[in-house]
Amino acid sequence: MNNASTIAQQYLAAWNEADGAARRAHVRQLFTANARYVDPMMQGSGHEGIETLIAGAQLHFPGHRFELAGVPDGHNNVVRFSWTLRAPDGDSVAHGTDVAVIAGDGRLASVTGFLDKA
Repeated sequence: MNNASTIAQQYLAAWNEADGAARRAHVRQLFTANARYVDPMMQGSGHEGIETLIAGAQLHFPGHRFELAGVPDGHNNVVRFSWTLRAPDGDSVAHGTDVAVIAGDGRLASVTGFLDKA
């Protein structure tokens, strides 16, 4: 397995990428072709489905950025990390934890997201 911190940072970079072409490239590099993403509010599969989710989240939260919260950890082919979504003024608007399953080629095969209760 790749380093849990590196995987989490690459993942959040994809969610923070505002340029559509660059974001699509991030998604293709980071996720397997049949990867699946699911959280309490949305789900999608494949490169196109996941990229569409990210683009939709950016439209819903313009100018917001995801930041790593705490230290990612993992074992075998599973990585767990927490994040904070920050508004342009720096205020925290959401917190969550994502659990990713890593495929044999080092890319993400699935991600399950959990929103932390405030």
